[in-house]
Amino acid sequence: MQPQKVHDLFSRLQAADPAPETELRYGSPYQLLVAVILSAQATDKGVNRATGPLFKDAPTPEAILALGEERLADYIQTIGLYRTKAKNVIAMTRLLLEHHGGEVPHDRAALEALPGVGRKTANVILNIVFGEPTIAVDTHIFRLANRTGLAPGKDVVAVERKLLKVVPAEFRQHAHHWLILHGRYVCKARKPDCPRCTIRDLCGHRDKTES
Repeated sequence: MQPQKVHDLFSRLQAADPAPETELRYGSPYQLLVAVILSAQATDKGVNRATGPLFKDAPTPEAILALGEERLADYIQTIGLYRTKAKNVIAMTRLLLEHHGGEVPHDRAALEALPGVGRKTANVILNIVFGEPTIAVDTHIFRLANRTGLAPGKDVVAVERKLLKVVPAEFRQHAHHWLILHGRYVCKARKPDCPRCTIRDLCGHRDKTES
């Protein structure tokens, strides 16, 4: 995609939603970290249904750790892979308390050293909590970047690197939110909603839908 088209694309997404936010509900950086870990292969709505009661009863790292794996699993059992995620959240919380005083670290290496935290999760935390212009590539962004021709790549890391190169600096802070939301609600996997797409004329997808 040509630079002018990329600029126009993000200008339109920005005009439609000037201040996009994550749909995950949280009350602290720690709660966001837990929610993002739980969101792997799960919907934000599904995570919110589980974390609403969880964060009400156990809002802090200390309270989550006190629950233990089994009781935490009871709260999140409606989420896919909940037992593995419960194990990771407890292990992550323990390390966070032992090495960071319970505070979410502003450091990529330190974040990725925590159980259950990969590059995508670290990017989300760095962007939302610390205001860094990172781009967390999930399945929606990966699909959209390839489908539109914005930043095609064979894997999420390749797409992330291309996006960081092609997205103008003025849009980078909110870029991943705009792309995630557009991929979730408009440029959907099975049938993209091209008729109501604000960037349809900029998109390189050959098989646009007509209805």
